[in-house]
Amino acid sequence: MAVQSVNELSDAERDILSRSVAILPAYNEEASIASVLEEYATQFPELPVVVVNDASTDQTSAVAREAGATVLDLPCNLGVGGAVQAGIQHAYHAGFDYAVRCDADGQHPISGIPALVRAMLAEEVDMVIGARSQADNPTNTTAARRDGILYLAFFLSLICRHKVTDPTSGFMLMNRLLLCYFASHYPSEYPEPEMLALMRRQGYSFCEAPVQFGTRRGGRSSISAVGALYYALKVTLALVVDRARPVDRRYDREVLLEALS
Repeated sequence: MAVQSVNELSDAERDILSRSVAILPAYNEEASIASVLEEYATQFPELPVVVVNDASTDQTSAVAREAGATVLDLPCNLGVGGAVQAGIQHAYHAGFDYAVRCDADGQHPISGIPALVRAMLAEEVDMVIGARSQADNPTNTTAARRDGILYLAFFLSLICRHKVTDPTSGFMLMNRLLLCYFASHYPSEYPEPEMLALMRRQGYSFCEAPVQFGTRRGGRSSISAVGALYYALKVTLALVVDRARPVDRRYDREVLLEALS
């Protein structure tokens, strides 16, 4: 994907970015975080970046600070869901209207942020997810992992009543309504698929925008190829349990829209 500079964005796209913050959860990502932050500084120098250091045991925090990012150091390891929620709480209380959620390992293409912004403007949704295409992202994904993702995509599409092609993507742009909701309600165990199901029950909307993912620049994935299908089954059980839980009507989209307007 070609790098798009800020000067090439439309006025409406620049307006959204001017009210946005990037949230990067990070656990032991000292090998990749510096290059990721350098890309942000080069491509979107006016976009604030918050690195949520999830009690890393390496130099992730120090490297991120040296690169100029705001760093939130968590006192203990909360996992991806807890780290992302901490970043969302920071973004919401700091007054940002939008947040880009991006991994710190280099897989999520920073050059794809304009595609997320463009889709949000065009579709008028609360969240845009950067979705991998199996055809366009020929990485070393194993057959088990690929089958697990396809199964989860099918199951989530049924639950959400909206087509989902990449249920495990953590590359997304969300608006202030979702920042408010997720600041109080964000799943910790299987955050990406669960959050879609939860937000749909509360009346929020989303769409996907195709992006070309990269490969990890360091560290290792939290989901092993061997356990991919087992992970998919555990997520299915969690989604079924979520459906049985009552929703908090105070955070329905229409209620929050009126409260925040």
